[in-house]
Amino acid sequence: KASALVENFIFQWLRLRDLDDIDPDPEIFSNYNRGVLEAFKDEIVLFAGSIVENDASVLELITANYTFLNEDLALHYGISNVKGDQFRRVTLASEERNGLLGKGGVLMVTSYANRTTPVIRGAYIMENFLGVPPASPPPNVEAFPETPEGAAFALTVRERLESHRDNPACAGCHDVMDPLGLALENFNAIGEWRDRDSDAGNVPIDASGQLANGTPLQGVNDLRRALVARPDQFV
Repeated sequence: KASALVENFIFQWLRLRDLDDIDPDPEIFSNYNRGVLEAFKDEIVLFAGSIVENDASVLELITANYTFLNEDLALHYGISNVKGDQFRRVTLASEERNGLLGKGGVLMVTSYANRTTPVIRGAYIMENFLGVPPASPPPNVEAFPETPEGAAFALTVRERLESHRDNPACAGCHDVMDPLGLALENFNAIGEWRDRDSDAGNVPIDASGQLANGTPLQGVNDLRRALVARPDQFV
């Protein structure tokens, strides 16, 4: 029953079946391969399954300071003390990877093939973690501005998002969604941690923001704390 709950409910809830349709750009993510994709799935099956089987608090889906890794996935996460192909439970030394917000599968399914997308990540958190789906975009809204091919320099995703939000018709929803997604901006489109944006002149990542209720965020750890501060809503 626990296995069915994980592989059916959890994968449907988190839209993890969509991972098979994502094909990260090999020129940008040369170290990505299908083995990483399968490891993302196995990690969440084992992680969520352990919570169900041990009758742990559902909030551990957000807060747990452990996960399940093999050597390949550990190296993908920048963890060097896991050896071999066998998955095993690992206590995380860094809080950033705690819970579902630090899982590569969740981070990749909310990204494009070539970049992160804070809008999709923010909407995903609203719908799947808070139960408050964002409103549909207004008709004829302008597309998100991509960096022109051959441009001398590239704006960060945050900078392009800010210009997109200049439209008052867009700002209402984006003011709620964007801080949630931007808090995860230290994770790239395949779930690797980064301190700098190599696509925009190697500038430092800015994952700061402010929730609609005024709570300031300085990245994923603040976002996680904000989610568990309202446990009934997540539950």
